[in-house]
Amino acid sequence: MKVFKKEITDNFWVELIPASPDRKEYLLYNETLSGQGDYWDINIYKREKLKGIISFAVKDGKANSLPKAPFGGFWMEEQLHSEEADFFLQSMEYKLKSIGVIELSITQAPKPYQASQDLFSYLLFKNGYQCQEVLAHQFYVGKKKLKKLTQNDQPKVAKKVTQNKLQITCHPVQNFSFLEEIRHWNRSRGYEINLDESRLINQVSEFPECYHLISIWQNETPVAHTLGVKLTPKSLYYFQSAIDPKVSIKNLGEVLLMRLFQLAVDLKVDFVDLGSSDLEKDVNHSLMFFKSKFSNDVSNKLTWKKAF
Repeated sequence: MKVFKKEITDNFWVELIPASPDRKEYLLYNETLSGQGDYWDINIYKREKLKGIISFAVKDGKANSLPKAPFGGFWMEEQLHSEEADFFLQSMEYKLKSIGVIELSITQAPKPYQASQDLFSYLLFKNGYQCQEVLAHQFYVGKKKLKKLTQNDQPKVAKKVTQNKLQITCHPVQNFSFLEEIRHWNRSRGYEINLDESRLINQVSEFPECYHLISIWQNETPVAHTLGVKLTPKSLYYFQSAIDPKVSIKNLGEVLLMRLFQLAVDLKVDFVDLGSSDLEKDVNHSLMFFKSKFSNDVSNKLTWKKAF
């Protein structure tokens, strides 16, 4: 490790421990998946106060933060100065090497989740990590802006609901029959199905307060679903949206999204994450254009790798 200023090494310390059962702010830091190896937490403290965390699954000498999650990465309770953040990064490497890790993969959360994202990306680059993947997430950021948007669009949504005799429900997940409908609708459209249903059921069972099912019904038949997921106390993630292709109601996806935004207002979150819009190796421009009508920010999540 490099030599750091004495006040850093005197005041800060880093520990590597088996993944703690204590509830963490980022929902997926609480998840351990079978077959992914051993889960570890690396924490940085200033004296006795926790300043940040990064979690890994370690298997066959490879450490991944986090496998099968949209992102992992450095999760800071408070901002660190660049030297302090660099101390955390290099201490992390030292701790992982001590348990036999020879390769690292870190996917950093987009900036609305973590204000320190750009600082850590810079430090990862300077410490020899290579950027392997870039995904653009679209966001709608701002409590007041979210509230204003829903108020302005409410009359238009109400009119469409009345004209088409629709009903919209929003509630915690009570059963999982909607998953079969999502699967069937997406297959009918020729979309790839990448949903791990057993994993989702486990997550909902363990953290029911974080999952909200929004459905649109016509004549008591479901015609659209989406999940709003509180990945953090300040965010709502747009997940697994699907619409029955047999239904010819125009702009039904917009109605679904506006109910998601109303949920965000009700939950008092700071932003809505509309996710990425990729077609394997290509950009899904049409989906990005649709989301652009409901977003005011774009932020990248970067995957960094390094072999020791």
